[in-house]
Amino acid sequence: MDAVTAPPPAAVEIVALTKRYAAGTPPAVDQIDLRIASGSYCCLLGPSGCGKSTTLRMVAGHESVSSGDILLDNRNITNLPAAARGTAMMFQSFALFPHLSALDNVAFSLKMKGVAKAERHRRARNLLERVAMGHLAERKPAELSGGQQQRVALARALITEPRVLLLDEPLSALDPFLRIQMRAELRRWQKELGLTFIHVTHSQEEAMALADTMVVMNHGLIEQVGSPHQVYNHPASEFVARFMGGHNVFALNDGLVAVRNDHMRITPATGAAGETGMPAHVTDIEYQGTYVLLGLHITGVRPERSSVSVLLSEKAFAQHPYEVGAGVHLSWSEADARLLGPGATRPDDPGNGWPVSRPAPMAALAAMAA
Repeated sequence: MDAVTAPPPAAVEIVALTKRYAAGTPPAVDQIDLRIASGSYCCLLGPSGCGKSTTLRMVAGHESVSSGDILLDNRNITNLPAAARGTAMMFQSFALFPHLSALDNVAFSLKMKGVAKAERHRRARNLLERVAMGHLAERKPAELSGGQQQRVALARALITEPRVLLLDEPLSALDPFLRIQMRAELRRWQKELGLTFIHVTHSQEEAMALADTMVVMNHGLIEQVGSPHQVYNHPASEFVARFMGGHNVFALNDGLVAVRNDHMRITPATGAAGETGMPAHVTDIEYQGTYVLLGLHITGVRPERSSVSVLLSEKAFAQHPYEVGAGVHLSWSEADARLLGPGATRPDDPGNGWPVSRPAPMAALAAMAA
C-alpha cells in the first residue's frame, strides 16, 4: 500500500455465527449477528472466555466456522482462506521475525508473493514512513521498543492492502503510559486510512477511548452493541453495567436498576427521625487524585448485592470527609436510574438468580430510592 492511497473501506456483516469445539459442549460463539459499518472502529469487549477472540479469528480465517456466515462488503468470505479474504491480522505479540530488519519484516508477505525486491522495499519504506519508523528501517526487532515494534507490526499488516484490519489485543503487552500513547496513534491511523478496524480487548477504558462501536460479549453471546456513550450510560443488562464498571445495581420490586456511582447521593447517618435512603456504612476509602472512591456495605440486602461504591470529587470529600465504619444513607435521582433487561443468557444458564419479568414502575423506583 503506498502512503498516498488506501483501498475503499468495507462493511463486515456476521450472520448467526457459531463456533462449537466439540459436540455436546456449550458453543464458544453462539449464533451472533453483527454489522460493522464501513470505515468504523469496532471494539469487541468482554471477559476471558466470552468469545471475542474466537469471533475475530473466524473473521480472519484462522478459525473454522461451525455455522453461520461472514460477509465482507456483501461478499461471503466464510470459507475463503485467510489470504483471500481482504483482511489482515495484527497480533498481540506482534510476531515479528527476530532475524529480519523492520524493512524486511514489513516486506515479507510481498516477498512470498514474488514481488521484486526493489518494489517490495519501496512499498515497505512508504509504510514505515507513514508510521514514523522510516529512520529505523534497518533495525531488528530486539533493537526496537515495544511501541516501535507495534508500529512495524501495523505496517506489516497494512502492506497486504486489507479492506479490514483485525487487531488482537495489540496494546496488552505495553506499559500503561505507552498504551495510552499507542491507542491515540491507532485511532489517528484508522481515521487517516479510512479502513474498518475490528479490535479485541478486555479493557473497558481502551474500548471507550478507541471505538465508534462497542460490542460487549459474554458466554459466546452479544450482550450489547452501541457507542461508548450509549453502552456506559444505558447498559442493557446487569452484566454490562457491572462489567463496564462505575455502576451500582439494585434489585427493586421485580426489576433491576443501575445507577452510576458518581450519580449516587450520600449523607451522614445522624440517627434523627425521618432519615431517608438506604442505610449503609463505609468499608473502604480509596484516593484517586481528583476523585475519592468510597466502598460501602448496604444493610439488609442479599450478600451478593450488599457492596456498592460512591465516587466523590476530591473537593466534595474534603468538605464532608467520611471515615471507615461511618454510617451513611444512600439515594439517587429517578432520572439517573437505568432499568436493566435480563441480558443474553441461554435457556440452560441459571444466570444471576434474579428474575426480571418486567421493569419496575418508575414511581416505585423513586419510592425505593427516597
